[in-house]
Amino acid sequence: MSALLIDGRAIAATMRAALATRVVALPFRPGLAVVLVGDDPASAVYVRTKDRAAAAAGIAVTTIRLPADTTEAALLAEVTRLNADPEVDGILVQLPLPRGIRAPTVIDLIDPAKDVDGFHPHNAGLVATGRPALVPCTPLGVMKLLAAIGVAPAGRRALVLGRSMIVGRPLVALLLAADATVTVAHSRTNDLAGECRRAEILVAAVGRPEMVRGEWIAPGATVIDIGVNRLADGRLVGDVAFDECAAVAGAITPVPGGVGPMTIACLLENTVTAALRRRQG
Repeated sequence: MSALLIDGRAIAATMRAALATRVVALPFRPGLAVVLVGDDPASAVYVRTKDRAAAAAGIAVTTIRLPADTTEAALLAEVTRLNADPEVDGILVQLPLPRGIRAPTVIDLIDPAKDVDGFHPHNAGLVATGRPALVPCTPLGVMKLLAAIGVAPAGRRALVLGRSMIVGRPLVALLLAADATVTVAHSRTNDLAGECRRAEILVAAVGRPEMVRGEWIAPGATVIDIGVNRLADGRLVGDVAFDECAAVAGAITPVPGGVGPMTIACLLENTVTAALRRRQG
C-alpha cells in the first residue's frame, strides 16, 4: 500500500477529547436523548457506542428503548415529549425503524433546534443554501477528515458517488461551500469509472461492497469510503476495493476505522452546538 491511511479513530479521539474539555467548562451539562425502537442488533451496538462516547465527553445521555411493536403514534408522542423537555438539547431517533413507522414523519416532528442528526428538512435546507445549521454527522465528518490531513477542497475536482438525502446531497453542499468543483455520480451515470478517474477527491457512499476498483482511481487522489457492507463470510468492507485503490490513491480511509468514528464524534459536537444555541442564544 502506497497511500496514506487516514486514521478516523485517532482523529475522532482527538475531537472527542477537545469536546470533553469544552463541556467541562460549561455552566450546564448538554443533554442527548437517543430513541431506539425494536431489537435490530446493528442498531443496538451502534447506540451503545454512541452512549459510551457521549458519556465520556461529559454529555448527559438518556437512551429510550421502545419495543418493536411500538406504533408510529406512540413514537411521535415520545418525540413530542422530548421536544418539550428543557434538559434535552439533542434528539436522535435511531434508523432504521420497524415496518409501519414512517421515518420521514418522525424526523419531520423533531424540533430542528434539537435535530443533532441534521436530517430535518429545515436543517437540510440551511445546509443546501450555505447557512449555519446542524449538519448531518457523516458529511461533516468527511469534511473534518479532509481538514485533518491537510486536503483543502478549494479548487479541486471532487466526486460524490451517491445521492442520498442524508449523506450524498449534504456533502455536495459542504464541498461546494468549500470551493470544490463537485460532480455527483450514481447508478445511472454514464462512464462511471471515467468520472471517478477525473476526481482528485472521491467519496463513495453507495452501499455496494467494493464497487469502486483500483483502475477507477486517479493517481494520488484522496479516497473517502463511507460504505459499510457485511459480506457472507462476516467481513466488513466498504464501497471501495481497499487494496486495489490504496495502491493508486494518495490517501484513503479504511473500513472500519475511517469515517464511522468521525460520525459519532460529529454527533457529539452537534449536541454541544445545539445546547449552546438553545441555552445561550
